[in-house]
Amino acid sequence: MLSKGFLFNSFVILFTSNLHSLSSVPNVIKIGSIFEREDDHLESAFKNAVERINKDRKILPRIRLEPLVERIEPRDSFQAAKNVCGLFEQGVAGIIGPQSKDASTFVQSTCDFFHVPHFRMQLDFRQAASNYSLNLYPPVQLLGTAIRSLIMNKGWKKFAVIYQEDEALLRLEEILKDPELKKRQITVRQFESDEYRIVFKNLHKRKIRNLVVDVPQEIIYEVLRHAKSVNMLSEYHDYIFSTYDLHNIDLDEFIEAGTNITAFSLIDRFNNDYQDIMKENQGTSVAHQIWLSNEHVTPEQMVLQNLTTEVALIYDSVKLLAKALHELDRKSSIKVAPLSCSRDEPWPFGVTLLNQMKNMKMNGITGNIRFDSNNQRENVRLDIFQLEYEGLKLVGNWTKDLDITFMSNYSEAISEQARKTLGNKTLVVVSALGDPYMMRKQDPECQAKNASLLSNECLEGFCVDILMNLTYSLKWKYEIHIVAGNAYGSVNQQGEWNGMIRELIDGKSDIAIADLTINHERERVVDFTHPFMSLGIGILFKKPKKESPSLFSFMAPLAIEVWVYLLTAFLGITLFQFVVARFSPYEWMNPHPCIRNPEELENNFTIKNTLWFTIGCLMQQGCYIMPRALSTRVLAASWWFFILILVSSYTANLAAFLTTERMANPIESVEDLAKQTKIHYGCLATGSTKKFFQNSTATTHARMWSFMESARPSVFVETNMKGVERVKKGGYAYLMESTSIEYTIERECDLYQVGSTLDTKGYGIATQPNSPYRKEISETITKLQEEGYLYRFKEKWWSENRCPKDGAQKVAGAASELGLANVGGVFVVLAIGSLISVFMAVGEFCWKMKQIPRAERDHIFLELMRELKNVTCCYGRARPVRRIAMDESGQVIVTERDDGNYPPMNILRYGYPHPLHPIPGGGLNDFTPNFASKDGQFLWKRRPDN
Repeated sequence: MLSKGFLFNSFVILFTSNLHSLSSVPNVIKIGSIFEREDDHLESAFKNAVERINKDRKILPRIRLEPLVERIEPRDSFQAAKNVCGLFEQGVAGIIGPQSKDASTFVQSTCDFFHVPHFRMQLDFRQAASNYSLNLYPPVQLLGTAIRSLIMNKGWKKFAVIYQEDEALLRLEEILKDPELKKRQITVRQFESDEYRIVFKNLHKRKIRNLVVDVPQEIIYEVLRHAKSVNMLSEYHDYIFSTYDLHNIDLDEFIEAGTNITAFSLIDRFNNDYQDIMKENQGTSVAHQIWLSNEHVTPEQMVLQNLTTEVALIYDSVKLLAKALHELDRKSSIKVAPLSCSRDEPWPFGVTLLNQMKNMKMNGITGNIRFDSNNQRENVRLDIFQLEYEGLKLVGNWTKDLDITFMSNYSEAISEQARKTLGNKTLVVVSALGDPYMMRKQDPECQAKNASLLSNECLEGFCVDILMNLTYSLKWKYEIHIVAGNAYGSVNQQGEWNGMIRELIDGKSDIAIADLTINHERERVVDFTHPFMSLGIGILFKKPKKESPSLFSFMAPLAIEVWVYLLTAFLGITLFQFVVARFSPYEWMNPHPCIRNPEELENNFTIKNTLWFTIGCLMQQGCYIMPRALSTRVLAASWWFFILILVSSYTANLAAFLTTERMANPIESVEDLAKQTKIHYGCLATGSTKKFFQNSTATTHARMWSFMESARPSVFVETNMKGVERVKKGGYAYLMESTSIEYTIERECDLYQVGSTLDTKGYGIATQPNSPYRKEISETITKLQEEGYLYRFKEKWWSENRCPKDGAQKVAGAASELGLANVGGVFVVLAIGSLISVFMAVGEFCWKMKQIPRAERDHIFLELMRELKNVTCCYGRARPVRRIAMDESGQVIVTERDDGNYPPMNILRYGYPHPLHPIPGGGLNDFTPNFASKDGQFLWKRRPDN
């Protein structure tokens, strides 16, 4: 008999088991699929996905999926509707497929009516939402938006859109209607036949190198072959394909061309499911154009070889349904029952299952899977792949919110790709003959060749050395040819270019190297590397003839006005010295020092002596006459300082005049050239110098351009060499780059550069637009510059040492005469010294007068006027000494006569009143002079008593 405990436990187990069976999902759930006969690879992918899900117990721990497959003829809507009813009768939780739009529409309508989830993997152009249909394929406008972002990132200014099917215009609608892209040159062409090269030839004539291609995946390989056959597949072309499955195309044939081929991919290479598939099938090729139907190929290998976007979406659809069933298994009950299309009874659990899938977030092989209100995928991330030497490589990704994000090593990868491309290329180099950049070798055979036939072996120069070093660094090869007409490149009124620029635009040459100036107009149509030389526009002119020495060339160091002021100063100082010396009492000296009481005093500063004194000082020869008074010494010192400065300046400038060749220079700057019309001037007929004057808004440059344009005969020349020859003939100034002028004047000693440069610019290597080589060449140019190679190249080709090093300086550095502005200061010093001496002379006179008693002299002013009269009248160099009324012992020397008067006393024309000695019994003023006397004599008389 069984125990009660055993019975209780059995009941609990049985009850819970029945409860679980009532509240859970059935152990086996069927998934229906409809595939067309041509979609065998999708059928195999569906079965493989179900098998993988069943093996992964983490997704469905206790449920197994059973795949049901129905096949129909391609685009057979009737059969599709019939088969879907057959699947309903077997009881399915969802329907996958078919792929054709017509058949899929019938299946979708049927699933909507019976509330059975329907999974689609196709581009949907309809805007209306479907209640029970989930489309795992990204929305139609998503790819167009991503391609638009990539075009903006690449900076395409001119591109073409090529398509085959009309639906492509809907896929690329975001590009064609974008207002920003409408401002650019867009060409739209359709492949109307299998002869794709016809369209490519037309695009080649229009010089279009950037293309957006929307064609079925099956013909991509053939389209690329046709493009290659008409030279539309080179390193200068850039393709963007609108397919998500470019990785399934064998592109090995097109790798060597170096074409930038880009496409987007929906498959996430970092997804765990994708990584697991790769690990399980290591060594199996991924890139195949067609589905391999070999019976020996396993299903896993077939999936790997054909891992298209549709295959990945089928896998994600099965996984999404499985995860939704697992979630419902954990929290609610669901029953999958057969349905009949003859009865209007929908599946009651269809809404629950659909809502569960719409609210889920899952990471699948195609990335993050989420749905919006229209059952369309949102937050889709597209990976960007680019063709490189190793095949298609992931370089970045795009999302609607973050736009394009490139990998951190993207720039390095691009550079490495360009280097690998250069290593296998022979670049076509176009150049123009011009010393010393590109020159013929002196070999007779090379000299005899026509310029258009010159090649590497017959060319040398600065640019050839640069090319050789670039070749060494970048491992390339090159072939040089000279452009027809030796034209650098300019644009006419119709917008057509010529010369080297035209060859780059037409794709006939890869790079152009010469003394080619970088300017805005050229950079609009071609690309330039970093400049390898900096320069500016200069004026080349013939050295003027030497002036014949003048008879009075010794006067050249000083300007005429300085000589006039010098003569005036000489005469003025002579007069000042004479007046001050006559006026100062300390300049009147005893002519006979042995006689203690001389009869008269002498002044050495007569007119003749003063002239001799000043001219002796001027000639720095000295003079025996020297000033004695302080006032005359101050005046003399001022004159000497004036002479010191002036003579030193004259001597220094005279030495410069004697050692410098004086030439009659008609122009010394661009302003001088613009103001005159006698000397003609011009530049190269096709080049940046002409464009500089033509476009300049500066008044001087505009005037020069007007003159050059109207001059007859024409002042423009075909080559720099012809311009130099015209300058050598005289009467012509040639406007050319300063570096070319440096080279010319090193070899043509009768030419020189006038003034400084008019602008600042540089020479660069021009490449085709969007050339992949530009960055690599620029980096190498910078490296050569930093390591000093470019400097050594210039020294090698410029330095000739034919002309003296100072040859160009003899005109520009000629000595200039000294004007009043240079020596005016010494005249001021001299004038100040003269004024000081005058004031000091007046002070000396007043000081002397103050020492005389007031009673014995007139007022100082009267005495001063009287002395000035004597000075201006020039009474001679001597005057009698005025006797004083006492001797040295203080005794009276004037005695009274018998008649009561006193003997007369000569009063000097120059002298001072003399004090009277007191006489015995009398005062100091007992005797006073009688001013009533005649003939200049005073009669002394006693004062009357008070």
